[in-house]
Amino acid sequence: MKIYATFFLIFFWFTSYSQSDVQNLIKGGELVINGLSIFKSGKSESKSATSKTIESICVKNKLSDKITFRIVGKDDEDNDVKKELVIQNDGKECVFEIPKGIYTYEIVLANKEIYKKGEYKFNEEITITVKDE
Repeated sequence: MKIYATFFLIFFWFTSYSQSDVQNLIKGGELVINGLSIFKSGKSESKSATSKTIESICVKNKLSDKITFRIVGKDDEDNDVKKELVIQNDGKECVFEIPKGIYTYEIVLANKEIYKKGEYKFNEEITITVKDE
């Protein structure tokens, strides 16, 4: 890849040396690089939009004691999906490759008391921070 880039730069320099000055050459290179970066970001976005799974869901614990984070939901084939994370204080844990959907979550304190409970629609990567209110 480096050889191709070097060849391209040398060829580009020889063909443009007599026709343009250095500033035009720099602006042209900048336009080419920006144009290529647009194509690269467009491809990655379309992949995540069509994917049926989420790469990661992370939970940070800012409470003074450990917590247990549980999520329960269903995938496309109606199979149960259950995940449980035990997170130490000031810690972070993640779940990887989980199907998109609506999940019931529950945050349980170390003394088995339910701190928070509810539903959430997971459709992209997210980091949830649990802290005192």
